[in-house]
Amino acid sequence: MSPYRKLSPVGRTSAGARDRDFGTASGDAARSAGVWRGDRASTAPAADGAALARALRALERPIYIVGDAAAPEVATAGEAHFGGPEADAAVAIAATRASIRAPARTAVRASAGDELPLVAHSPPLPLENLGDPEFRAAYGLRYAYVAGAMANGIGSVDLVEAMSRAGMLGFFGAAGLAVDEVAAAALRLAASLGDAPYGFNLIHSPAEPALEAAVVDLYLRRGVRVAEASAYLDLTPPVVRYRVQGVRRSAAGAAVPARRLIAKVSRVEVARRFLAPPPEAILRALQASGSITEEEALLAREIPMADDITAEADSGGHTDNRPAVALLPTMLALRDRVQREFRYPSPPRVGLAGGISTPHSAAAAFAMGAAYVVTGTVNQSCIEAGTSDRVRALLAAAEQADVAMAPAADMFEMGVKVQVLKRGTLFAMRAAKLYELYRAYASLDALPAAERANLENNFFRAPLARIWDETAHFFRARDPAQIERAERDPRHKMALVFRWYLGLSSQWANRGEESRQVDYQVWCGPAMGAFNEWTRGTFLAEPRERRAATVALGILHGAAVLGRAAFLRAQGFQPSASALETPPLGHDVATAILARGGAAGSRHRAAAPSDTNDTNIRVGGIST
Repeated sequence: MSPYRKLSPVGRTSAGARDRDFGTASGDAARSAGVWRGDRASTAPAADGAALARALRALERPIYIVGDAAAPEVATAGEAHFGGPEADAAVAIAATRASIRAPARTAVRASAGDELPLVAHSPPLPLENLGDPEFRAAYGLRYAYVAGAMANGIGSVDLVEAMSRAGMLGFFGAAGLAVDEVAAAALRLAASLGDAPYGFNLIHSPAEPALEAAVVDLYLRRGVRVAEASAYLDLTPPVVRYRVQGVRRSAAGAAVPARRLIAKVSRVEVARRFLAPPPEAILRALQASGSITEEEALLAREIPMADDITAEADSGGHTDNRPAVALLPTMLALRDRVQREFRYPSPPRVGLAGGISTPHSAAAAFAMGAAYVVTGTVNQSCIEAGTSDRVRALLAAAEQADVAMAPAADMFEMGVKVQVLKRGTLFAMRAAKLYELYRAYASLDALPAAERANLENNFFRAPLARIWDETAHFFRARDPAQIERAERDPRHKMALVFRWYLGLSSQWANRGEESRQVDYQVWCGPAMGAFNEWTRGTFLAEPRERRAATVALGILHGAAVLGRAAFLRAQGFQPSASALETPPLGHDVATAILARGGAAGSRHRAAAPSDTNDTNIRVGGIST
């Protein structure tokens, strides 16, 4: 028996007999955008929710919602013809049927060679097409997905390798590490990834400017070609030197930087500095010191400080807690204003970080115009992250409200705060107490006896004199100027001692020291709770199952499904809630996706800035 029926008054299907998990269309077939044709053997439309769900997930196939708007069906093959006499004829037939319809609703179905009105359609949306194709081409990526840096090596070499081999971009978390530790990571990644995409973090260090300069020296020596600048309050000579040194004039006459820089920003005034060319005063100082040449200083006036900026919304770690739906449009508008002013050959792109942990958040980011998405806290809960199983367990239990702001170790005296996990740890409360004491008293000696005893017994678990000895030993090797200042300024000495606790609290967490669990500092944003809600009841609820590439592909796949559904909604067809479920992808499915595209273990060549103007850019085996 044929699965098709003729366009005739017989064979009516009651609406009550249809699958209520399918979806609904507004209006009627008279509003059809065109006609759909199919053949009996392979393209029979279906009207059940499972078929619609399968169609939405078949990202490389089109979706056709066909038939009567009162009883639509779905097909993923056949041909769609938009507008014209053919469409008008099909609409007329459907309208005639509607005028003679019996009280029971009728489904308009096709036999071989017949045509059905096209109610709505969605083109294919491969994961590779999410985001900005120029961003993917510039960094040699298959997907517009970035694993942002997490300090103290939480953004580990294992995590960076996993991202790169999956056709994504990962940043090593260099902040908080000694230069020799960062150097070891640079050597390993250069050996394991070669020309594949990866990058390193460069964090603003106002309390330790010599360390920031030393890290830039290392990156220039080791050939680190991509850096993520974070926590900058203003531009510094080291970050400008990283961007400018090696800039050259291309054969086409454009200024081409030797390295790429992505800047995480949450404030308009900081974002503008990264979107504009490097400051003249810093360029002159670098030229005078011999750090850059006169030609490099001249060419630097033609390039933005950053190739891309990441609008950092409410995130773990350093954050201004800005809402993503307000921040991203603001940064896009700023980018457009700056581009009109400087007219760069390739305008800087804008990505979104903070809150990206589910298909819905990623879909929203891309829908708002994000060139790429950046994840953070969710990667910390993955097995590749440079942290402990104890931390992974705490993160897997977190809900959206289980976060708090606490004083930052690297900017303690400035009153800067970071967002951390508060569930299962007392760190946020204890760190706030330390800052309260720092503000209230001029020195360690001025602390009341009761406060001092509380610190020594519960916070430091040692006499403060011993903590100072350890602190002084640390800074003599890392930044001797801090000790010299502490000897002149008792309050600075107190700050360094308090930073001992703030700094080690993250290391205790990363090492999983059981005796110090109440003091764990775990950078975490509300996105972690959203991720746990999305994965509840699935295999990813277990921390040991969380692999970074599987998580990333699940988020992207779900975002593509939701993007296709939004396209259908814009044409008047509302898929059912069950058809829009976007559960995580299994490891086997993720592996198959990577293998099918040739990304696993492959090497991607990042395009030079002048290469991204090609009409047809080939990324990860797909022409965009």
